Amino acid sequence: MKGMSFVDPNQFVIARKRKKYKFAKFHNAENCFEFDEWRDFYQQHQPGVFGLEIGAGTGLFSVELAARYPDKLFAAIDVKADRLQKGAYIALERGLRNIYFIRARADQIGDLFALSTLVNIWVTFPDPFPKKRAAGRRLTHPYFLRRYAQLLQPGGELLFKHDDRDFFCWSLEQLAAEKWQIRELSFDLHESSLDDECKIMTTYEQRWLNEGKAINFVKATC
Repeated sequence: MKGMSFVDPNQFVIARKRKKYKFAKFHNAENCFEFDEWRDFYQQHQPGVFGLEIGAGTGLFSVELAARYPDKLFAAIDVKADRLQKGAYIALERGLRNIYFIRARADQIGDLFALSTLVNIWVTFPDPFPKKRAAGRRLTHPYFLRRYAQLLQPGGELLFKHDDRDFFCWSLEQLAAEKWQIRELSFDLHESSLDDECKIMTTYEQRWLNEGKAINFVKATC
């Protein structure tokens, strides 16, 4: 019909094949785990994970942490294996053996790690879920903050970065309500004097900076 545009169905076929290929790459990588695989591995080997990135996307942020601290062990989790596989293969190419990639939901972290064992938890640019009815899915909702507190060692740190100022301020309110102590705070991270480690960029972070957005950052202890 006049005025209507049609999408080539072959585009969907190609996209589906590409996604399957990325999933296959995830399953074939020695540093990648599905939820149950990681639980078995963790119970058998009890790896002393130092830092965890939740909602890691491609995991490139955690890859850089692993490169900077070869004597510490890191884990990156995300629900999408086709994203995680990118960081996993870059880690292998760089010879990094101190990082694992786990396909899991954020609400499953309590089944992935022992209580009071993590030193750092990074939450980097999660979906803000702006609708009120979806607030419980926000990774800085009190439900998740309590899970983080259970997993962190005494004095362990939660580190959170985001470009959305409204969501960031809402998250600060949740931290205060849950009695977390703010240790470092910036509403323009890359113009601040905070440590370079905080300024390691995720894939999304580079995009937001290129668009002229300021990055908000907070470090808190429970």
